[in-house]
Amino acid sequence: MKILKLGIGFLTAATLLASCGGSGNKNGTDGALNKNNAEKVYVAPGEHDEYYAFISGGYSGNLLVYGLPSGRMFKEIPVFSQFPTNGYGYSEETTPMLNTSYGFIPWGDSHHPDISQTEGVLDGRWVFINENNTPRIARIDLETFETVEIIEVPNSAGNHSSSFVTENTEYVVAGTRFSVPVPQRDMSIKDYKGEFKGALSFIGVDKETGSMEIDFQLLMPGFNYDLSHPGRGKSHGWFFFTTYNTEEANSLLEVNASQNDKDFIAAVNWKVIEEYVKNGGGTMMPAEYAHNVYDHHTHSATSTMKKEVRVVNPSEVPGAVYFLPTPKSPHGCDVSPDGEYIVGNGKLSTDLTVHSFTKMIDAIENKKFDGEAYGIPILNFDDIHAGSVEKAGLGPLHTEFDDKGNAYTTFFISSEVVKWKLGTWEVIDRKPTYYSVGHLTIPGGNSREPTGKYMFAMNKITKDRYLPVGPELEHSAQLYDISGEKMELILDFPTHGEPHYAAAIKADVIKGNAKQIYELDENKHNHAVKSEKDTRVERKGNEVHIYMSTIRSHFSPDNIEGIKVGDKVFFHVTNLEQDFDVPHGFAMIGQNSAELLIMPGQTRTSIWYPKKVGVWPFYCTDFCSALHQEMQGYIRVSPTDSDIELSWSLGDD
Repeated sequence: MKILKLGIGFLTAATLLASCGGSGNKNGTDGALNKNNAEKVYVAPGEHDEYYAFISGGYSGNLLVYGLPSGRMFKEIPVFSQFPTNGYGYSEETTPMLNTSYGFIPWGDSHHPDISQTEGVLDGRWVFINENNTPRIARIDLETFETVEIIEVPNSAGNHSSSFVTENTEYVVAGTRFSVPVPQRDMSIKDYKGEFKGALSFIGVDKETGSMEIDFQLLMPGFNYDLSHPGRGKSHGWFFFTTYNTEEANSLLEVNASQNDKDFIAAVNWKVIEEYVKNGGGTMMPAEYAHNVYDHHTHSATSTMKKEVRVVNPSEVPGAVYFLPTPKSPHGCDVSPDGEYIVGNGKLSTDLTVHSFTKMIDAIENKKFDGEAYGIPILNFDDIHAGSVEKAGLGPLHTEFDDKGNAYTTFFISSEVVKWKLGTWEVIDRKPTYYSVGHLTIPGGNSREPTGKYMFAMNKITKDRYLPVGPELEHSAQLYDISGEKMELILDFPTHGEPHYAAAIKADVIKGNAKQIYELDENKHNHAVKSEKDTRVERKGNEVHIYMSTIRSHFSPDNIEGIKVGDKVFFHVTNLEQDFDVPHGFAMIGQNSAELLIMPGQTRTSIWYPKKVGVWPFYCTDFCSALHQEMQGYIRVSPTDSDIELSWSLGDD
């Protein structure tokens, strides 16, 4: 009953805070956003931002690219969802990227991006991001800013404590939020306790190519595994996962999973498990999951269905896992840049709990245990506790770090960010957010070398921050200057979807490596044409393949006859341009998928089913030249029993 009253009190506080609008006023003239702060975020025309920020799109399924400090959105990268803007998930080349063991899934729920690292420093090669609903991990290539690999995660449900990378990108992890029967089977939900398992997947990453493979899955007790972060520096080789529902409840979790005063942070020694697996440990378990890979040379993706995965029982590997008691229903799990402190953000606790890695190792070596759970030792809280930030706020969620020994924590219910000092646990500053903040991000904050210039908060409720657009609003992000002792709010900007987390990096690490065109000579697509003389139309039964080129400002061919109702028409379109930022679009009337947007040197394929007799136009959808309007063509569609032969032409052909 006390827990229920506490929850109602928190909700009431949150409602009052959100409805009163904090200290801002309805006209958007908040004193924090004065002229001096506007100058701090101003990026002059033609100049570049200092940082890239990769912000998850939540239920959009995609990843957004922003610039900091301007808050300008540069690109939406399609990852787990179809994207009509460029045909991702519609074109024949990209539909395999959305294949799963459940079939073609055109949507995803993207949560936590993380940038690849070398020796604990962001190297800007790849971004990894998780999909929560149909468990998957994706890799985005930061030369092309395109999704190049997606691997499905079996034995998982609610792939939430993901996708964070170790400090040399040895692994990207994928932890299940919902425990499930492993292997899946028909059983009563009431038999949850002791029967359901939580899988923590360690996905190996090739150091040169970035390609991913599931190395092993750790089958943990049936708790909920919420968030995670890797050890670094002195704690490299460990990974830390928050858990809640250690009660193993299966109904009305808001009450039944809030009974225990402490849940756990699971400390996983992946180095020990890695050695165990190399020596043949673990069991190969049947498991069906898709592995989808995009090739920049063929401009095409392939999907392979895998059939088994290696699973490891932690109780069979001495020293593999320990439980760190942590109050109460912890959400975020964050590790300081030197790897010494593990912060447990107990969302139902008024204090922030900080554990010491050094004390943890001492407790393990001296067997200072306080029982066990399913064969996993539970360490004594007092023996590992470094300190607490007392009464810091209501509803702590996430913590990140700067380069000066400070930590910054979001408080969802009291709608604020609190700055505090590592080691002394002293609160230095607090600033309101508008409203109900979730994650926050500091560039490099999940690495050994964070920067201390900017922090931005991602808020769940927007309310009066922008012009009203009906009941559905974009979420709000707010940028703070953290270079001084006190934080300054300097910018509001809207985000797309429901941003959960972001990863940010200095622009100079990436921008010089960005690809501008695809070399036409390197195009290995099976249906590419390298010049207009190669363009043609071929019939194979009721399939018609149109090998087409596009260049400013015409298609070749641009007039095609001999197509029949009932045919299946493949448009294989190659962009012959070799000039930066000159894509071409392709759209056909009645095309019931999406347009194509074809980059210079690239080939894309769309299928069209002609259903009506007539002469039907196609055209370029992307304004490419002064004669863009003239960039069009026609297809003549004849009855099914027509004997009109295929013919095609361009100009006087």
